[in-house]
Amino acid sequence: MSVSQRHFRFGAQTTAAEVIEGVDLHGRRAVVTGASSGIGVETARALATAGAEVTLAVRDTGAGTRVAARLAAQLPPAAGALTVTRLDLADRSTVAAFTVGWSGPLHILVANAGVMALPALTRTPDGREAQFAVNHLGHFALATGLHRALAAAGGARVIAVSSSGHLLSPVVFDDLDYRFRPYDPWTSYGQSKTANILFAVGAAQRWATDGITANALMPGNIGDTSLARHLDPQQLASFIQDTGLALPPEKTVAQGAATSVLLATSPTVEGITGRYFEDCAPAAVVTERAEALAGVAPYALDPDNAARLWTVSEQLVH
Repeated sequence: MSVSQRHFRFGAQTTAAEVIEGVDLHGRRAVVTGASSGIGVETARALATAGAEVTLAVRDTGAGTRVAARLAAQLPPAAGALTVTRLDLADRSTVAAFTVGWSGPLHILVANAGVMALPALTRTPDGREAQFAVNHLGHFALATGLHRALAAAGGARVIAVSSSGHLLSPVVFDDLDYRFRPYDPWTSYGQSKTANILFAVGAAQRWATDGITANALMPGNIGDTSLARHLDPQQLASFIQDTGLALPPEKTVAQGAATSVLLATSPTVEGITGRYFEDCAPAAVVTERAEALAGVAPYALDPDNAARLWTVSEQLVH
């Protein structure tokens, strides 16, 4: 059945709990990055509620442990177990330690962690621009490092949390790290979010024969999240005024996690791969950015861009 023939019955106001209702994930194992706050917590909650064993992959294991304890106290008796493991996407050594330490199959990988609009140019210890490094390269290293575990699962799903912010910039291959062009917090964020989508397209190209599907998504405009922890409110106000962009209606955290959970678990998306979703449905392709950030840009789904990014990313993380 083609994507256009499927009925997507959920929408912008759907919650993760509504998506997961009736889904049985007992015997499945999942990893959610950035699961100590925001939609990562709600994604982990939904997966565990359905019976999955969920690993919270987090920078701050103290915060992750507190979240896991709180969730465990709230989950039903038949819920899956929660574990906490350290993962700092800006630190290649912790990514390597995580992948080396993983054993057995992995059925669901939700690449959820991220940073947004760092106000000043920041580089990781290995010299990469921080938003591109954290949002894309760290997750790329994690997913490729876990490829054997995903392939061993049979029907594994990889979910890349992107953003409508990808409409702010394609991947600028000739200057990924802002060594020649002036740094801008928003085009940098946009580039990293385009990279998230292109990763899903690239994984779909390479891993289909392993039974792995990969998709990207826009969770929505969510107020209660740590994603914007580095963002100056005045900077955001100035950006909106200067660009004339209108933010979409605000979602709750539970609503923001719904599209991730849909792609991770729903029978509706069985076999769909290399796509970009928003509001629990495939996004329309747009050929020009309008005042409202919505849809997916052709450059983010372009298979040649995806192949090029995959090659470059392999070179940068190895």
